[in-house]
Amino acid sequence: MGIAADFILLIVAAFICGVLLKRLGLPLILGYILAGILLSPHTGILTISSQHDIELLAEIGVALLLFALGLEFSLKDLKPVKQVALIGTPIQILLTMGMGLGLGHFMGWEWRASLWLGAIISLSSTMVILKTLMNQGWLGTLSSKVMVGMLIIQDLAIVPMMIILPQLNNPAVGLSVLGLAGLKAVAFIAAMVLLGARLLSRLMAVIARLGSRELFLLAITAIGLGIGYVTYLAGLSFAFGAFAAGMVLSESDFGHQALSDIISLRDLFGLLFFGSVGMLFDASFLFSHVREVVMVVLVVGVGKAVIFAVIARLFRYGNVIPLAVALSMFQIGEFSFVLARLGLTTGSIDREFYSLVLTAAIITMVMTPFVSGQTSRVYAWKKKTFRREPLESANMPFSGLSGHVIIGGGGRIGFRIADILLGANIPFVIVELDHRRFEHLQQEGMAVVYGHAGQDIVLEAVDVTRASLMVLTIPALVVSRSAVEQARRLNPALRVVARASGPDDFGILKELGVDDVVLPEFEVSMEMARQSLLRLNMPADDVNHRIAGVHREFYAHFLDRVGSDGSS
Repeated sequence: MGIAADFILLIVAAFICGVLLKRLGLPLILGYILAGILLSPHTGILTISSQHDIELLAEIGVALLLFALGLEFSLKDLKPVKQVALIGTPIQILLTMGMGLGLGHFMGWEWRASLWLGAIISLSSTMVILKTLMNQGWLGTLSSKVMVGMLIIQDLAIVPMMIILPQLNNPAVGLSVLGLAGLKAVAFIAAMVLLGARLLSRLMAVIARLGSRELFLLAITAIGLGIGYVTYLAGLSFAFGAFAAGMVLSESDFGHQALSDIISLRDLFGLLFFGSVGMLFDASFLFSHVREVVMVVLVVGVGKAVIFAVIARLFRYGNVIPLAVALSMFQIGEFSFVLARLGLTTGSIDREFYSLVLTAAIITMVMTPFVSGQTSRVYAWKKKTFRREPLESANMPFSGLSGHVIIGGGGRIGFRIADILLGANIPFVIVELDHRRFEHLQQEGMAVVYGHAGQDIVLEAVDVTRASLMVLTIPALVVSRSAVEQARRLNPALRVVARASGPDDFGILKELGVDDVVLPEFEVSMEMARQSLLRLNMPADDVNHRIAGVHREFYAHFLDRVGSDGSS
């Protein structure tokens, strides 16, 4: 069956490994990489027949990921980070290349090989970072926007790198080719912004009027991959073209629907990318060159993290953002594979250099979910250790808080709760980790503290010991667990109302001592059922009695009691 059999083997192996690692509480992408390792020719357990074909399909995964990213992040969203992206990223690349030159010199390499090393390690992994941010729920925060902005410029930087580095012995030719590539990039971006927005919007309007879900999915896939292919033919990055298409399409009325339809396809092809990364891993090379690999991983990981943190601070990003950027962008990226392969084919680097960089890149990619996941813990420790650094807050009452409500999460649900409390003259304070939402709540005049609701320093800032109620609107169970445990430790009498993401969360929240739990999807279904019965001319008393009975029965196993009015 050829490529079809390889595709099936990888999907089945990724499913098994993904389930195994998910049960162990580890990120899914590690399961995909493990599947690739098991199917690689270096392992010899069950080798696929055409690794190269899988790598080619994986490029579609990268393009679809960036296309979806473009759909999710509009041009307006990236404006706040344009300075750190356009100015800070080139500085980061130059500093990292300088670090690579120093590392190469220390390892005894000549300057050209050291420069190749610096260029290769200067790029971070768009695929790994975005997948990690999605799994952690950080996508959409200001720190994630800083990362995305810098990743976009890094991905663009691969174009001049691929032109200049092979031409080190003939700079004049390299500069002329680079100038042509720059003109192509500017012309493409201008065409997409000026013409693409109108054309794509009109095309999607025509497709939407046809009323076919399949045609709509086919249209957005064709737009993302088709425009990516056009940029590839023009000598630019395939993935960059797909991202630009997503950015333009996001400004239309069909951006949200396009994003929801493309997600499943994106995740499927993204699996191929991580599987192909695992196939490149050679354990025998790692064991025979463990000293060199460890040195590169440590220098790159620590060095890049410091560079990213310093640049974020230089561009006046505070709080958790420098730490989040440092602990998420330290790895060597997937475009580094492309650059390293080019260096190998042009004779600029040797096979041992190639294997060393490849191994270090895979290890840093595998480390990313673990290291990035420690951001909140490290930030909490930093706040405890350096208490002179104040938490960012807004609209806090001068007289302090007492008998107030702490709202964990200032999204749509949290904002509505706060608005109702405001109308009832009940004091409250919101804890919000998304800096964009923090700024919105600040503008609305609401008392808000920037931080994680499970951190002691944050709970102290919102006077949890004097609070009467905590309302957790955050859907993530791990965050709610941390917030309840820390808040109850500081204030045992605190009452807690928490949001559940599903019925399975009820037992865990009950063990934590949560007083009341609300499942938003269930509440919506109850209200829609009530409205429907009223529209069917059922008497209002009968409707309320019937809905109340269903309500009591659903929540009874959590509360161990039945409320007379059906409330939870």
